[in-house]
Amino acid sequence: MKTNSSFDHFDLPKSLLKGLAVLNFKTPFPIQEKAIPVILEGKDVLGIAKTGSGKTASFVLPILARVHKLGLPENRHIQSLILVPTRELAVQVGEVFKQFENFMPQQIKTLAVYGGVSINPQMINLQGVRILIATPGRLLDLVDSKAIRFSRLEVLVLDEADKLLNMGFQEEVNRILSLLPKQKQNLLFSATLNDQVQNITSLLLNNPEVIKIESEEQEETLIQQSGYFVSEERKGPLLRYLIKERKMEQVLVFTSSIYKANTVADKLRKNGINAEAIHGKKSQGARSEALKNFKNGSLPVLVTTDLLSRGIDIAFLPYVINYELPRSPKDFIHRIGRTGRAENPGNAIALITPDELHHFKVIQKKMKTYVDMEQSDGIDLTGY
Repeated sequence: MKTNSSFDHFDLPKSLLKGLAVLNFKTPFPIQEKAIPVILEGKDVLGIAKTGSGKTASFVLPILARVHKLGLPENRHIQSLILVPTRELAVQVGEVFKQFENFMPQQIKTLAVYGGVSINPQMINLQGVRILIATPGRLLDLVDSKAIRFSRLEVLVLDEADKLLNMGFQEEVNRILSLLPKQKQNLLFSATLNDQVQNITSLLLNNPEVIKIESEEQEETLIQQSGYFVSEERKGPLLRYLIKERKMEQVLVFTSSIYKANTVADKLRKNGINAEAIHGKKSQGARSEALKNFKNGSLPVLVTTDLLSRGIDIAFLPYVINYELPRSPKDFIHRIGRTGRAENPGNAIALITPDELHHFKVIQKKMKTYVDMEQSDGIDLTGY
């Protein structure tokens, strides 16, 4: 739910306020309302807010405002660094910066860098970059190539910090932190506050302002959860039945493995449903193309692993289907959180086999939400 205030009362440059009006940003979300003024004051921030809460703009706007006031640095001396866990999130954050930088009176060059693509064009494009969004591995590659310097760094952001540390980047993040100046503003955003996040918070943040945005009941009701009990052999036909009979478009299907994601997508295509799989073993080009087509509506079904359960903003996504359950109840919440966002309702459907029933009960207990389930035995799946 949004606040009743506007962006005008923030101490943002007039050019950014104009951009917000042009882009139809009418009122700030809670994380923006609380974080923007604190970041503008130069304080360290620990922000705990779920994905889709509007947190990207909460650091993009004040960072642009701050960099705008700084003089131009020496070439390859970046002024702001945003660390993210995935290539997709790097691209997404970069797009938000570019969306607003077009309104700045002077050019503030931003760049997103990540692995899976050639490093040479990224090294060339670093010329004149003031704000860099990066995954840890590629950032260290650029450091080792002496393509980037941190001595003029003013602001560091760790975005989706819990995911960043859970994905095994702890050692790389520690090395990056050791290379950065001590005197800088540190901003850490996370959907959850686990032990790893708490440890890095104590090491990195100096007397931070803690901003915790609780999920509001009204937001939770935007996600209509339902499910079907189904045997393993009928699960694929049931998925295809639901997509075809309900005429679903923009369906995000989650599986628990790369192999299963490929298999499900193949079966969907063989049965006349346009679908693609997206996961960590796909090339960056294939991932970017599939995600772009899914976002613009030309690809109706995207099958993925937990790669896309966090950090990817797909506006107005109407359907999420859990073809297989994740191990963690938190991951289940992040998966279904792809839908029912930005005040738009969505549907989350779970397909549960007898072997998954106990785990699904555990997930529901952790969520403190019980999902209305139907038996699928009576559904005629012939031809699906």
